[in-house]
Amino acid sequence: MVLRKRAFGLAIGITCGLTILLATWWLLLYGSPGAVMSKLSSFFIGYSYSWGGAIIGFLWAFVFGFIAGVIVAWFYNLFSKMLYK
Repeated sequence: MVLRKRAFGLAIGITCGLTILLATWWLLLYGSPGAVMSKLSSFFIGYSYSWGGAIIGFLWAFVFGFIAGVIVAWFYNLFSKMLYK
């Protein structure tokens, strides 16, 4: 089986982005101080523990997730070819 790199990257990117977006909005909705989520600003430039900052976090997490998904799919395809000739 061969993994499509772009499709796998999109799936991982969307999943990571939505996780950051929905987690931030969920905590904001319930009035959490967001001590853990605000630490993401160290990794994502422009992210803040706010409604708008969650959208910036979504974009950054999508990019990182997409790149990670493409790399994982590439390694999977490489090792799959090597092991199952």
